[in-house]
Amino acid sequence: MSLITPHPQAHLLAHRFAQAQRLLPLVAILRGLQPAEAIDVGNALAEAGFHLIEVPLNSPDPFDSIEQLRRHLPPEVLVGAGTVLQPEQLARLVDVGADLAVMPHADVALIREAKAAGLLCVPGVATPTEAFAALSAGADALKLFPAELISPAAVKAMRAVLPAEVALLPVGGITPERMADYRRAGANGFGLGSALYAPGRSAVEVGALAQAFATAWRATGG
Repeated sequence: MSLITPHPQAHLLAHRFAQAQRLLPLVAILRGLQPAEAIDVGNALAEAGFHLIEVPLNSPDPFDSIEQLRRHLPPEVLVGAGTVLQPEQLARLVDVGADLAVMPHADVALIREAKAAGLLCVPGVATPTEAFAALSAGADALKLFPAELISPAAVKAMRAVLPAEVALLPVGGITPERMADYRRAGANGFGLGSALYAPGRSAVEVGALAQAFATAWRATGG
């Protein structure tokens, strides 16, 4: 159980996050996104039913892209950053109206700062030790990363000891064909990277791939 003092907007944001996960718990990871294409790509994802979008901070002008996405997409679509590594990045995310901070690691101090700033936080974990530490620091869900090193069997083992209400989201090398095995093992959703978006891919192409991922998720019983 987290000992973090709740931010005044925490309940509302948690409700939006839960709703997004119920509708389609797939996170679009737009690494390399250019601000000039942000709105078109964001609209294509929203039309495909995506409600969770992150722009990794090692993308070109990521805060500009995040701000554009947040301004132009409906509030039920949660927008934020991936590859969050520094406390000062959290303040900039708040300034541009972001909803969530996604991390590749389980830095408990950074998780606490994200929650204190009023952001949803989804840190990356690869072991039960990291997972429980992240949850104690206030994590809203757990990114299982890199999924190439975390098999469905490992997910099943982690699912057996972690709280049932905690969402486990494998990230890394996920394709529509790989989703069913992870889903059966207890995964609650996925983060989707280059199989969904890559620099140079048009918004139309991204939309078609997003539809394929959404269809594959629903085929798993989601």
